[in-house]
Amino acid sequence: MNRPSFAASAGLSAFRHRNYRLYFGGQLVSLIGTWMTSVAQSWLILLLTGNPFDLGLLTVAQFGPVLVLGLFGGLIADGLPKRRTMYVTQTVAMGVSFLLFVLAATKTVQVWEVFALGAVMGVRNAVDMPTRQAFAVEMVGREDVGNAIALNSAMFNGARVVGPAIAGLAIGAFGVSIAFLIDAMSFLAVLLGLFLMTEQDLRPAPRFDRPASVGEVFTNLGDGLRYVRRTGLIMLAIVVVGVVATAGINFTILIPPLAADVLHVGASGYGFLMAASGLGSLLAALAIAFGGTRASRMLVGAFVLGVAEILIGGISNYAIDLVLMFVAGAGAISMMATANTVIQLEVPDELRGRVMSVYLTVFAGTSPLGGVAFGAIASNAGAAVAIGIGGAISAAAALVGVVWYRRLPHVDGNLTARKRPAGPLTAVDVLDQAGPGMGEPVGAAD
Repeated sequence: MNRPSFAASAGLSAFRHRNYRLYFGGQLVSLIGTWMTSVAQSWLILLLTGNPFDLGLLTVAQFGPVLVLGLFGGLIADGLPKRRTMYVTQTVAMGVSFLLFVLAATKTVQVWEVFALGAVMGVRNAVDMPTRQAFAVEMVGREDVGNAIALNSAMFNGARVVGPAIAGLAIGAFGVSIAFLIDAMSFLAVLLGLFLMTEQDLRPAPRFDRPASVGEVFTNLGDGLRYVRRTGLIMLAIVVVGVVATAGINFTILIPPLAADVLHVGASGYGFLMAASGLGSLLAALAIAFGGTRASRMLVGAFVLGVAEILIGGISNYAIDLVLMFVAGAGAISMMATANTVIQLEVPDELRGRVMSVYLTVFAGTSPLGGVAFGAIASNAGAAVAIGIGGAISAAAALVGVVWYRRLPHVDGNLTARKRPAGPLTAVDVLDQAGPGMGEPVGAAD
């Protein structure tokens, strides 16, 4: 049975586009700061309360708004200029990080303030995430979007190696406030990159007419949801990612108490555990960027992540857990980057923001559910048990996904008369031929 393959023609093809180079540079600097803040927030909550369950509540504050507002963020992504929208979302994030710095530096910070600022970031993320995801194709076009997604993953996880390591050392030396200050300053790089972009080189997707009533809002939301329901490969990607995100990707909740209470390695050890995960993710993302991947790789990645977490839950050895965190990071990004690429290449331009918002709402919006559940497990049974349970659920989801994947209609390779972009045939063109359940379009595709 033939399956769609997603391979970049060159490992760095997205860098042919000046706007993408500016975006990449700015985001790389900013994401190092973002990962520093992620480590600092989790450690700050643990210092203030000492209860892993409160880390789950922080996740609810940060990602609960995405669960509620994420689909509407997709409408904004499809209806407003993405570059200008990102000016606003990045400025809001910079302000939140600066406020956290002031509160931590003055030693007046309270738990409720961290939660409240996390909720502000959650509202911001509901708009920012689908906008950034849909912006990739506008910078590089369909021909290079798969490579751009893989390079974005490499950038994200390169920062995930550097940011937590720096944060762990900085927190140990200067306290948590310095991480928030560095993050606030790092957003200047993103804003400068956006400012220097050439508007004429962007390839904006056709924007639909903005809904003028509540009924029209839900009609537009329904377009994205119906496309997901009718497209088997996208439905599979979203379901598997949703389950694994709920159960298996809870590092910021479970690794701090594992480091503090089980491994006894402190803030620096926690930072290096997170950095090990980031290194695995970075190498997996680079493998995708330079070697391409198949859609089935998201299932392999989910299974690898699950097995690694089962072993982490059963082994209380810092050196071994560093290796297992590396493996878990590689599995997680293999799943997420491949699922993202499948969706980006399959979805028609005018629906991309809304369909990406479904994916991101499921991915980020399920985090509060997993955060509360696994934070409670960690609080009562220990972090190692919670990690092991999450790994078992992730591995099981991958195995069920394999059965589902094998039942999807095969690709017969025949072309149709549907208009497609000029240039080499891409995966989206092949998927369109699979019929209902694989690539059935909703409305005009081009």
